[in-house]
Amino acid sequence: MSTPHVVVVMGVAGTGKTTIGPLLADALGVPYAEGDDFHPADNIAKMTAGVPLDDADREPWLDAIGRWAHGRAGLGGVVSSSALKRIYRDRLRAAAPDAVFLHLTGDRALIEQRMAERKGHFMPTALLDSQFATLQSLQEDEPGVAVDVTGSPEEITERAVAALRRFEN
Repeated sequence: MSTPHVVVVMGVAGTGKTTIGPLLADALGVPYAEGDDFHPADNIAKMTAGVPLDDADREPWLDAIGRWAHGRAGLGGVVSSSALKRIYRDRLRAAAPDAVFLHLTGDRALIEQRMAERKGHFMPTALLDSQFATLQSLQEDEPGVAVDVTGSPEEITERAVAALRRFEN
């Protein structure tokens, strides 16, 4: 499968965006950008301290991701971004109208376990509840698909590629 779209891999912390994103990019033959790399230092410091980001904190981050996605218009790409709220996804689509979303979903206990097992990440498990409280799932009028994160990264990626086929030109 190939796509001229930018796929935004979204979901709460711990769903595997950083794992699935590069695998999906490889499967699609497009570049990958890690959404966490677009965060200003102040955002990382806040999250490291266990303080959830607010909408104002997220704006420069979303704009930076949007600029990357806009630059990949017609070429395709994969970028990770929690994109938890509809207004965040709308902001990304304003910059990159052809973007489609891959919402990684899963059981809270599984996600918490995966967060607890990862090493060296600034997002503490304590913020998972705030992530779920903020999450607004994709709505019918939003271009995207939801894929469950149960299984191996390779299995999840295969399901994602199959689900995204509906956006092929």
